[in-house]
Amino acid sequence: MKAAPRKPRYWAVLPSAGGGARMGMGRPKQYLPLRGRALLEWSIAPFLDAGWIDGVVLVLAKGDAEFARLAIARHPKIITVTGGAARADSVLAGLQAVAERSAALESPVFVLVHDAARPCLTVEDVEELRDESSDEHGGLLAVPLTGVLKAQERERSARTLDTADLWRAQTPQMFRLDLLRAALEQALASGLTPADESTAMERAGYKPLLVRGRESNLKVTYPEDLPLADFWLSRQEYAR
Repeated sequence: MKAAPRKPRYWAVLPSAGGGARMGMGRPKQYLPLRGRALLEWSIAPFLDAGWIDGVVLVLAKGDAEFARLAIARHPKIITVTGGAARADSVLAGLQAVAERSAALESPVFVLVHDAARPCLTVEDVEELRDESSDEHGGLLAVPLTGVLKAQERERSARTLDTADLWRAQTPQMFRLDLLRAALEQALASGLTPADESTAMERAGYKPLLVRGRESNLKVTYPEDLPLADFWLSRQEYAR
């Protein structure tokens, strides 16, 4: 009699080693205050609320002293490791931590990689990504591009781009642990620094599924993004 397939296990990895220079606020943006918490605490919350996620690996910059001051730092599901110079290096450090803690499992292990500066993610979208992307190709939250896009030459409009088949990638991006590690390592070994995890997977021959996300799942990059994040959080039930 053929054995039943093992139930997949899930982990989250949040690279949080960046300095947030474009915010111009003199501190990493993930620690900026947002509705009574650090921005990072909002970004982690959906994964802690999802009971099916085994743990969250937070990848911090070397010498980070701010995370330990947060109340969430004592959460039993959170593990911290030190990141590298590039996002891919930090993600690989997080994947190594997941691999060490799931080595004895016979079940397939999937990892959801999420930007530490995306505080408005909903648990519902995390669950939809899980339900639609649990195969070897994986998937990512994304939104179709709208509006008119221009290609510039010396700050002048040179041509209009066709956006019919274009989507804007978001996070989380979910892939099988072993396949994502191999794809990232292969990309770095070839001299490529992938912009995100799906870039490495595409280069390795996979076709990640685009799972429709929300415009509210914004990445805080500039100071004007903070009040917008505040607005979207005020509309979410778990934020009240």
